[in-house]
Formats: sequence, C-alpha cells, structure tokens
Amino acid sequence: MALFLLVLLVLSFPSTNAEWPPSPGYWPSSKFRPMSFHYAFKSLWGFSHQSVDQSALTIWLDRTSGSGFKSNRPFRSGYFGASIKVHPGYTAGVITAFYLSNSEVHPGFHDEVDIEFLGTTFGKPYTLQTNVYVRGSGDGKIIGREMKFHLWFDPTQDFHHYAIFWSPKEIIFLVDDVPIRRYPRKSGETFPLRPMWLYGSIWDASSWATEDGKYKADYNYQPFVAKFTNFKAGGCSAYSSPRCRPVSVSPFRSGRLTGQQYRAMEWVQRYHMVYDYCRDPKRNHALTPECWN
Repeated sequence: MALFLLVLLVLSFPSTNAEWPPSPGYWPSSKFRPMSFHYAFKSLWGFSHQSVDQSALTIWLDRTSGSGFKSNRPFRSGYFGASIKVHPGYTAGVITAFYLSNSEVHPGFHDEVDIEFLGTTFGKPYTLQTNVYVRGSGDGKIIGREMKFHLWFDPTQDFHHYAIFWSPKEIIFLVDDVPIRRYPRKSGETFPLRPMWLYGSIWDASSWATEDGKYKADYNYQPFVAKFTNFKAGGCSAYSSPRCRPVSVSPFRSGRLTGQQYRAMEWVQRYHMVYDYCRDPKRNHALTPECWN
C-alpha cells in the first residue's frame, strides 16, 4: 500500500527537471577566459550611466539617458558571451542588448546579430529576442530575422550566460551553453560576412519593444539597471592572419553541433520559442529566401 501511494505521488508531481533543457553535453563558455571590461571594451555613450566594479559593468537607463559600450577590436568570426542580469518589475519599452554590428562603418547598410531582452509589464515574462540583419538599410526597409523565446528561468533573479557564435558557416545563439537557435549560411546575400564589433547597451525603444509598442517606458520606475560580467570573446579579429581558424562551440573543430546539442536546441524551440519569422504568415518571405531555400 505504501509503495502504491509513493507511485501516485511521483506521478502527481513530475520532476522539475522536465522544466529545464536536456544537457547539451558540451559547455563552450568554459573554453574561453573571462576578460575585464577595461581590457576588452570602451564606453560608447551615456558615460555617466555606467559603473565598473573590477570585471563587472552596470549600466542604466533613466529619463535623461541610457548607456552603451563597444569592443576595442572588430572581429570576422568568434564566440562572444557575457553573463547578464536584467532589471525586474515594470520594464516595458526598455531594451537591454548584447550584439555584433558594423553600423558605424556601414551606416544605413550594416550587418547585425542581436541578443535583446525586450522589457515587459508586471506579471509577464521577459522576451529574449534573437535577430540577424544583413546589409540592412536605414530607410525603414530593414529585414529582421527575429526568433523570440520565453526563457525557462527568470533572468532578473541571477546572472545567466548569453552568447553568440559567428563563423563563416553559421550563427548559433546560446543561453547557459544550451544552443537555442542556429542560423546557417545559405547564401552570401542572407549571411553577414563583414567584420563586426561587439556591443552592449540599454535604451528606450518604447515605439516597438513591448507588445509592438502598446506599453511604453514608465520613468516612475527608473532607473532601469542591467548588469554584465564574465565577458568572453575569442576568435579571429579583423586583423588576424587569413590562416586564423574559427573557434568552435562543439567538440568538433568544424563547429558542427553534436546530436546532443541539437536535441537540447529542439527542446528549447519546442517549449520556449514564442515567435519565428519564417512561420509568420504576415511576413513577405520573398524577402527572406533562407526560410525556404
């Protein structure tokens, strides 16, 4: 009888492990050394809205300004990661971003690879948006390639590691070493190949960030604070020898994901993906041929 009751309890209360991704079996973040902020980056704007404590950086947004920073070197491939903790509570309209871009060198015609936390309202989860721009224009015709997720944890409660892997063959987004999205190179027209710098920022994007701009930033809740630490970047800089080999985020030198990594990514996309531009019937997919090629 006691055994029967125990079985009933186990069936009634499933393991909380089911709420977390399967192990990817490989942890690329452990292969790169942390860097200090002052060694790898420089402040870009909002200098008075930044503070650095050893290797950790705090940036914030209030009604006077946001803040941003930029890597000292441009890269043509690599692994780019940081541990980030975002602001709790009402953050509608506020974007905390960690991304690659060459917008300053190619204004109006730039490439970009984004990890963005889209602010939210009370009681609703943050949305983590990943995006890829290829030679985007500044005239309102930018073609976004958004894939959005509600994470399996609360990103306001603790630091978690977010990373972009960019090689000549593919882009992979990772959260705590779990691949969440793979964007393969299917053509030169749909893949960023020009050198990019690594950036981070917090800013007001009330016009679109939260439910397509329905909810705006409310500065009664300022300041909105984002914290970055455990910066990691490795790969081929724009100044490296042509013989520089891209780094890997798998046990394979080619960078190809393992079957275990693919299974973890499929789990995330099945249970936590909330938007995929390739599945959006409102999009003009003639502009995104990678969705059907």
